[in-house]
Amino acid sequence: MTTVLNRLAVLLLFLVSATTVSAQTADDVIEKTLTALGGRPAHAKVTSRVTTGTIVLTTPGGDIEGSIELLNAVPNKSRMLLKADLSALGAGPFVLDQRFDGHAGYVLDSLQGNRDVSGNQLDNLKNGSFPHPFLTYKDQGTKVELKGKEKVGDREAFLLIFDPTTGSEQRQYIDAETYMPLRMVMTVNVPQLGQDVEQVTEFLDYKEVDGIKVPFRLRSSSSIQNFTITVAKVEHNVKVDETLFVKPGQ
Repeated sequence: MTTVLNRLAVLLLFLVSATTVSAQTADDVIEKTLTALGGRPAHAKVTSRVTTGTIVLTTPGGDIEGSIELLNAVPNKSRMLLKADLSALGAGPFVLDQRFDGHAGYVLDSLQGNRDVSGNQLDNLKNGSFPHPFLTYKDQGTKVELKGKEKVGDREAFLLIFDPTTGSEQRQYIDAETYMPLRMVMTVNVPQLGQDVEQVTEFLDYKEVDGIKVPFRLRSSSSIQNFTITVAKVEHNVKVDETLFVKPGQ
């Protein structure tokens, strides 16, 4: 009888555990993630961000190091300025300046030529949000589904599938213990190559800046390019030059 009771007790514990897991919803995970990152009130105080650091591009000819500056402003404006010396690859100085004003995007590219951002890449920029996309995805009509747990390295992670009205689906992996974002996977269309490419971005080395936790290292990999960004400095609520988000001359 004692053995039967013990087994029943264990079974009840499993049932309670299973109920707890199944009761977890996508909204629960998202809200706990926002709290882990600093909370909604702290994010509401941020109107702009300047991030500076270095980037290392992994190429068949060896690693190429450059500088990177990211400028973001509410509600969804962004600029990425990347500079690198590609002399070792026979290409000389390289400058990539991608701008997005919340509606239209433009790229100044010293290697492949200047161009408007269009199609899938433009849709993906429109699906973004600053200071964090988890704050506004519902307003944009994006659907989200919790698809259980998967391993990310040695960490258990919740898998959230974000399905926007247009643009690429995103797979977000959230640490099941700390609720910090670990990895994001999405497939993007690259017109210059005429193909879709799956890109994996890992968020590492979180540090707190003005009450908000920010990853100070990002590692990105795909079939065409691998790179690592190491952040040196993050500044919030800086004065923003609005012309940096638009096509030069506009």
